[in-house]
Amino acid sequence: MRETIDSLAAKFEPWAWDLIVAVTAGVLGVALALLAHRVLFDLLRRLASHNNTESDDIIVESMERPTRWAMGTLGLVLAARETPALQMAWERFAGLVMPVLLGWIAFSLVKGFARAMTLHAQASVDLAAARSRQTRIAILSRTALLVIVIVTVGLVLLDIPGVRDIGTTLLASAGLAALAVGAAAQPALKSLIAGLQMAITEPVRIGDLVVVDGHTGRVEEIRMSFATVRTWDERVIIVPTSRFLEQSFENWSRKSEMLTGPVFLHLDPATEVEPIRAEFLRFLETREEWDHRTAALLMTEAHPESIELRLGMSAATIGDLWGLRCAVREHMIDWLRREMPDALIRHRLEVEAANARVAQT
Repeated sequence: MRETIDSLAAKFEPWAWDLIVAVTAGVLGVALALLAHRVLFDLLRRLASHNNTESDDIIVESMERPTRWAMGTLGLVLAARETPALQMAWERFAGLVMPVLLGWIAFSLVKGFARAMTLHAQASVDLAAARSRQTRIAILSRTALLVIVIVTVGLVLLDIPGVRDIGTTLLASAGLAALAVGAAAQPALKSLIAGLQMAITEPVRIGDLVVVDGHTGRVEEIRMSFATVRTWDERVIIVPTSRFLEQSFENWSRKSEMLTGPVFLHLDPATEVEPIRAEFLRFLETREEWDHRTAALLMTEAHPESIELRLGMSAATIGDLWGLRCAVREHMIDWLRREMPDALIRHRLEVEAANARVAQT
């Protein structure tokens, strides 16, 4: 067998034989590494399937592709150690391939953990705590992804001789360059710092109901430089992240969604209030949206032409409060129309006094 291999080698030029050996070693190394990767991830998927949560499945799925390429590269590196020709070829590309693979693995790992932690946070019974976790996960994960991308690109560029020489030249004249870079990076740094402040202080969280510049809606997404607020009519309002830190705004669900809301009735001054109060309290008892925290009818204004009644009520969520207020408003107006029609304001004409004035003229 040895003689056969030597005779075949003698028929090839040295460079051709080295090429055949390098290609064969590389293919075998990559194939064995990919086979090991498949066996390993089949085992990991089986282990993850025995867990009741989807977090393990998400992490395994996110890491499968980058680790497949990394394992193939590892097999190529191990084969190159035993093959000088393959080693020479690999050294030309190692400086570019390795940072990209490591950055890809780190990027996928952060995204997988972020998805798994977000899924776990959404399953929490405490709505406020779930929003807090989702907001921190979103902001911190995007910050980590941005850092990974910047570091990866920097390592790749530093391995390119021309770019490295340009960087050395810029460092030699770092005076004006530092000022220019600092001025250009100021908005990005401001957004980065604002995003980190949002994650730490949490003035607003994903899912909060906020009022910003007269727009009321739910916070759908918080990024490093802006947040999106979706209003009731499906419009999306783009709000700079720094807006939540530098100016005032309303957050209706900061700690919880339990709110108290009013319904105002403007009635005739001669209206008897106590029957209206009794009917209001009776109707609240029939509504599932009412959480039994607040129920009060107060006369908040009294004018010669009208009085103002404030019907205060509470609910466990903002949506329930909105529906409850609409139901109370509709019911009370209908009840007044049927039971106390004189309480509704009308524009009256003093017909007798007018006729008397006409008769005197």
